[in-house]
Amino acid sequence: MKRIVYFLGLASALVALLLAGVLNVRAGGSAVAPAPNGLEIPEGYRDWRIIAPSHRTDNNTLRVIVGNEKAVSAAREGRTNPWPDGAILGKIVWKDATHEAWPAATVPGSFVHAEFMVKDHTRYRDTGGWGFARWVGPEQKPYGQGPEFVQECFGCHLPVKNSDYVFTRPAVIP
Repeated sequence: MKRIVYFLGLASALVALLLAGVLNVRAGGSAVAPAPNGLEIPEGYRDWRIIAPSHRTDNNTLRVIVGNEKAVSAAREGRTNPWPDGAILGKIVWKDATHEAWPAATVPGSFVHAEFMVKDHTRYRDTGGWGFARWVGPEQKPYGQGPEFVQECFGCHLPVKNSDYVFTRPAVIP
């Protein structure tokens, strides 16, 4: 009898785990590992609103900068220097590609990475008030070997210290 109860409990737990996995996939969730500094990829970022596009000619990439509600509100209200705590900026990056029917048009090619900046001036005091994380490739592999990778990110953002370490200029729509 104990074996049957144990087996039924185990089977029920397995079914629950399988269903949770199926529901998670259907809801668009994923099992993306956190960055080495513990930041997790923000849930629902694919549905965030656009703050600005950008194009880098040095590495031939197209970027769309998106934000959570706090970041979008700050951008629209001109409260970006400094950005408010709780704002999250996401940058979705693709390699440049040429549109087959319109060769003069640059369109998104292969996915490169998604990266995020999380504003919390207390928690990320040593990096200008920003937490950094990146997930590379379609498999969204966390970038960096250890938590110290953020110094590489922060070092890149030092030239824009006077704009709260953010390169993005929110696009204005009249």
